[in-house]
Amino acid sequence: MRGSGVLQGVMRLIASLRALGCAPSRLHARVGCAVVLACLALTSSGPAATASQTRPPGTTAKPGLAATLVGCVTAVNQAERSATFSGEMTAITGSTHMQMRIDVLERLPQEASFHTVAAPGLGIWRGSAPGVKVYKYLKQVTNLSAPAFYRGAVRFRWLNAKGRLMRSEELRTPRCQQPAPPATQPPATAGVGTAPPASATAAPASG
Repeated sequence: MRGSGVLQGVMRLIASLRALGCAPSRLHARVGCAVVLACLALTSSGPAATASQTRPPGTTAKPGLAATLVGCVTAVNQAERSATFSGEMTAITGSTHMQMRIDVLERLPQEASFHTVAAPGLGIWRGSAPGVKVYKYLKQVTNLSAPAFYRGAVRFRWLNAKGRLMRSEELRTPRCQQPAPPATQPPATAGVGTAPPASATAAPASG
């Protein structure tokens, strides 16, 4: 049955080529067959492809949860550096509200571990509207120091109709690396030495 369907598709394609003034050569038949077979492959593998879709490489995930490094912009100018983090969660049985909180973690070269960055707009719980099944939240921070690493700590909470906590989880996104800006050599002045550039350590700003 499939072979007959393919043949009919090829014949229809050749008829279309004839209508356009193309000769029904063997090359056209081969192209038509290739096109029809490709369409059949996409149709038959469609559900499997959907089921096996993977998240972007900048994602940490659990069933029904995801924490993603959406963007990591590096720049010489500190004000232009940024990192964008997002969280996604799915409602569970019995939950009526979902809440999410994104904290930004920073690690400087001289530090052994990450610490939480304090900035306006960070570390605040954001809630979904009642009845939402999938809740997504995105947060961007700018004015990042360099060299440094940044990552998002995404916390999730599910609440029932009475506002009681049913479940909580935490995921951390992959790291956003901000490399050291290239060293600049100011013009030398006679009798005056040149000092190394100072590192950028201004506090990040939340967007």
